[in-house]
Formats: sequence, structure tokens, C-alpha cells
Amino acid sequence: MNRLEQAARRKGGPLLTVSVQRHNPMYVEMVARIGYDVLWIEMEHVTVTFAEATDMCALAQAMGMLVLIRVPNASRDNVLRAAECGPDVIDVPMVNSPEPARELVRHARFGPQGERGHYGSSRAFRYALFDSLVAEHERVNDEICLMAQIETLEAVEAAEDIAQVPGLDALFVGRGDLSSSLGVPGNLTHPKVEEMTDRTLAVAARYGKLTGVPGKTSEYLLWRDKGVTLLLCGSDVAALKTGLQAMMDDYLKALS
Repeated sequence: MNRLEQAARRKGGPLLTVSVQRHNPMYVEMVARIGYDVLWIEMEHVTVTFAEATDMCALAQAMGMLVLIRVPNASRDNVLRAAECGPDVIDVPMVNSPEPARELVRHARFGPQGERGHYGSSRAFRYALFDSLVAEHERVNDEICLMAQIETLEAVEAAEDIAQVPGLDALFVGRGDLSSSLGVPGNLTHPKVEEMTDRTLAVAARYGKLTGVPGKTSEYLLWRDKGVTLLLCGSDVAALKTGLQAMMDDYLKALS
């Protein structure tokens, strides 16, 4: 059982997840102390480096959080380098067919499940502080969670085939891009978006896959009842914006 599933079973509901979009150890330490469950290290849309990701991964895990790294795509360079950082989850966006999911598995898992290249000095391998190479490969294969993002109508229609890729553990429904794909950009509560989200979650349940969605903390019970594993509920940018806006609102209120 991978570490994401273990944590979700202990909690009994979705794991509260926040993303970080720049190298910010202070933010990582703060969200860990506040009590969030998972740190989402964003590498698709921003310029976080793998060295920075490794630092934040180590800090978050040392403070009891799980770590997810979202890479830009399932290429060997991206997946293998992310895997060497030692995260609990590797997430690939825009998986519209089974092939990117197969590629993710191929580069992230050791044989016989995949074709991952061995580099024993990385953080993922505890810097070669182990006794048995075979046992270490098995541990890494067992503990890591591989997640594919379903973000388009094409992906929803292919979800059955994607979910059946051997070695793939989870589906994340990217409702923002999905809303655009369905012609209702930004409207995450539109009936079309809700229908396609529920359809994907049903597929995941049918094949025993973990799931994730973006959503508000106030929606926790909703997503818990739908069996969601991971709830992405904020980011460093959103937290900064909210705090700054609140201070400005207090200032303007004092002047009125």
C-alpha cells in the first residue's frame, strides 16, 4: 500500500493539500505546523527546479507531511528526476489517453513493473544507506503513488482505459481545465463539470484507484462522501493574496 493511501486511511477522509509555486522553505514549514497533510510542489506552470523541489520535499516530509510533485509531462527526464527527489506522489497533467500513464509508470517504477533507471545515491534511495538493492527497489515501488490528471472531455471519455494501466494508482480530476474543455471556463459547479467529475470518480472507484480534486476546505464533507483521497485547497500565492487583501480591507475600513 503506497504512502498516500496509508495516510488517507488513517485520516478517514480527503487529505488537505496546499501547493507551493516557488522555493519557499518558510511557507513549507508554516503549512506543516498549521496541520496540512500534503505539500503539492508545482513544476508544470512555474520555474521551481529539481534541486529546490528536493529541499522542500525533505523539509515537508521531516515535518510529517506527504509530498506530491507535479511534473510538466511524463517524459523520462521529468519523471525520473522528480522520483529521485523522494516524493510520495508523482502527478502528470493532461493525460488524455493511456500512453502518458504508461510512460509515467515506465519511468517511475523499477522492473518488472517499469524500466526506471537506478541511481543509488539519490534522496529516494536514502543516499545508498540500505543493505539490499532488491529490497530497496521493492520498497520504492510499493511506497510511491503515481497519479494521472483527467482534465479534458477527451480524458474523461478515455478514463476507463487510463484507469486500467498497470502500475497507475490515482486519478486527479483537474476541474479548472475540464471546465474550459466543456465550454464553461471557470465554472466548476456547472452541471457539465459536476457530471464529468462524478463520472471520473466512479471509474476510479470501479478500478480501485485513489482520487484527487481541487476544492475549498468548506467542501470537505462533500468530497469525503464522494470518496476523494486528496483535496487541493490552496496555494502560497492564494494565501499571500488573501492575507494582503485582508490587510488592505482593514485599512480601508478604518478610513471610512
